[in-house]
This record gives sequence, C-alpha cells and structure tokens, in this order.
Amino acid sequence: MPEIISLGGFNELVKAKYGWMIYNKNDTYIGSSIREYGEWSSGEIEIIKQFVKPSDVVIELGSNIGAHTVPIAQLVPEGLVYAFEPQNIIFENLCANISINSLTNCICEKFALSDNKNENLCAPNTNFLKPENFGAAVLEKSKNNFNYSVPVETLDNKLSHLKSLKLLKMDIEGMELNALKGGVNLIKRTQPFLYFENDKKGETSKKLIEYLWNLDYKLYWHVTRIFKKNNFFKNKKNIFANQGSFNMIGIPKKIDIDVQLPLVEDSNFHPYWSKK
Repeated sequence: MPEIISLGGFNELVKAKYGWMIYNKNDTYIGSSIREYGEWSSGEIEIIKQFVKPSDVVIELGSNIGAHTVPIAQLVPEGLVYAFEPQNIIFENLCANISINSLTNCICEKFALSDNKNENLCAPNTNFLKPENFGAAVLEKSKNNFNYSVPVETLDNKLSHLKSLKLLKMDIEGMELNALKGGVNLIKRTQPFLYFENDKKGETSKKLIEYLWNLDYKLYWHVTRIFKKNNFFKNKKNIFANQGSFNMIGIPKKIDIDVQLPLVEDSNFHPYWSKK
C-alpha cells in the first residue's frame, strides 16, 4: 500500500492510478475506494477509452472530486473537458485534483445542469467530518436551514458555442433527464456518445430511456463491480461486497458500431431493480 498523506482535517492525499488525488477520508464510496484501491469504478474509464480520441471534447456532469475527470482529461490531451460539479467543498477538491496533476485542458465549473436555468436548486449542507456517501447528494427544489442554493444552467445555454462534442458523461443522481432536456439542441447538433448513470427504479429509468430513443439513440447497459481484484494498489480486501455501478451507453443510431453489451429493448426492464 502506498503512503497516505494527511492534509489535516478530513482531506488526505495519495498517488493513485491516474495521478495524485485529494479525497475526503470520510467518504464511504469514492474516497474510500481511492484510499484502498487507488481508483474508483475504473471499469467506467476502460469503456470510455474506446470512444474518445486525443483531440475530442468531453462534457462531464457530476464530476465530484475528479476521480474520472483526471483520467478523461489525460485521454484528450489535445482536446477539452468541461467538468461540472455544484457542491462547494467537493468542487474545491475537483479543482485541486485538476491542478495538482498539471492538467490544462479541463475547465471546471460550479453549476448544476438542468432544463431551466432559472430553476431554484439547493444542495445539502453536508457534514464532511462524518462518514457518508458524499457522491449521493441529491439537489432539492426548496431551501431550508440545512441547504444552500447552487447556480443552475442548461447545456444549450452554457455550451452553445461548441462545434463538436464526442462524449457527454453524467452522474447526477436522477437529474439526467433534466440535463438532457436542457441540452437537447446541443445533442441533436453534435450527436455525442452518451455515458450516464441509471440506477433509479420505475418511471425515472423508463422516461430516461424513452426520451433517448426518441432522439434516435441506441442504448446499452454497462454494469461494473466497484471492487476489482486487480486494482491499482493490489488490495485484495473487498469493502464493497457485490455492489456495482449501473450505467448506460448511448450511441446515435446512424453510427454503425459493434457493441458487446446488452442492448436496451424494454424500457421497463432494469438489471438491478428487476431482481428486487
């Protein structure tokens, strides 16, 4: 195991698979995975490697601390990554991780992406001193004593200048459909590959799938285990049991590509919730 460097308080630093990473030692998922394995759900990066080239433009919604942002930026050294993360402290760690790895092709923005830039959204005022899954925070429409407002934008308004877009990646805790609706013109114009989390049950998943079918996308399930035996730190201890990441790949129908993954043919089916 490599040396874990304490930065005081809840922050720690380690040389991970894709570079130096600052993380919260109390984060029970992303932070814990980086601390134990030097990586976070790296199966997602392996699939993204098959889609992007060095000069491509990538948008990542829900970048968190940059566990995926850093390797994606490394994959497109002649391109550009737009990384969006609305939560204050997590956004600061994202910027730190981009800076500490000397990445100059990544633009970090503190916005939530939705379908209405005038929407009022609030983030939880998280206690980062206690163990929690900080990546699972859900934005709310109402503000109370424990929430703070976050700036909201739409993809169509924020990135209307983009002439090309190779990949749109999203992990935004159920707001994927909102973000797609707010970027529908950008998506229709640039026809990017899509890679996004879909771990919500019932109508949330169904509406998301059917919306993308209507935009002429083929969809595939990509399910990966969080724990990998051959992880970067070669740590055999599995702290995540059988937990996995449930994601989808979207490919424009006009693109003829052989994808060795399960094709989505039933919008009511979900590989996780159908087992419940």
